[in-house]
Amino acid sequence: MSGLVQREWRRFSNRCRWSWHGGVATWKNEPSFKFWAFVNVCSIGASLILPLSAEGRALIIALGVLVLAAEALNTGIEAAVDRSGLEHDALGKFAKDAASAGVALTAIAAGAAWMVLICALL
Repeated sequence: MSGLVQREWRRFSNRCRWSWHGGVATWKNEPSFKFWAFVNVCSIGASLILPLSAEGRALIIALGVLVLAAEALNTGIEAAVDRSGLEHDALGKFAKDAASAGVALTAIAAGAAWMVLICALL
């Protein structure tokens, strides 16, 4: 059993390290990721200042993290499509546009949550 635990711990450690490297690379190379991170800092700050419920704050934080996750996935898809060739490709455009739509939809969900929470305060 000890070998199994050691192997799984090593795999978990590797996944954490690779995820960290991906996050750092995304931060360094993707302005949209920095934009959404800034929006998240503002959003979390507002959620802590306003008299929201713990559930409301949790929703705001979780949706903000999901926007960042969607942006990271979008960045990865864009990089993979760009790596596959520089010529215009309809399928590559579709992949990049769909990934961008994923970011937009998660941002809309976060904005809708904010609207519901603000309306509940009024």
